[in-house]
Amino acid sequence: MNKYLKIVLLLIAFLFLFLIRGFSKELFYDPLIVYFKNDYLYSNMPEIDSLRLIKDLCFRYFLNSIISISIIWLFFLRKDYVKFTVYFYAIAFVMLVVPFAFLLKDQFESGYVLPFYIRRFIIHPLFLLILLPAFYFQKLSNK
Repeated sequence: MNKYLKIVLLLIAFLFLFLIRGFSKELFYDPLIVYFKNDYLYSNMPEIDSLRLIKDLCFRYFLNSIISISIIWLFFLRKDYVKFTVYFYAIAFVMLVVPFAFLLKDQFESGYVLPFYIRRFIIHPLFLLILLPAFYFQKLSNK
């Protein structure tokens, strides 16, 4: 792949991640943003359409995952890295969404810290920040 085309495509992919973050209020239903920004330790949970919230969180995770997988492909151009990333994101999805759904059904009565951080991993492409350096280190150690 042409070096300049690769750089342009990477910039576009990162731009998409920024756009998802920047327009999240308009694109996704998430009343927990306001809840966690305000005095959530002393206030009650807002009225939440749980099904809609889970659906939008899943959609946002899916968008971030597709873009993150694309970024990993563009950086390394290796199918084995992409394959591992797809499996990793799929397993992480199940391990994050299922507990979050149970905690949401419970109205966070067991605490707010765990659902807060689970939600963060779902809505932000944090795994990309972990996988990019890991694959880069793997690439360097294979030389």
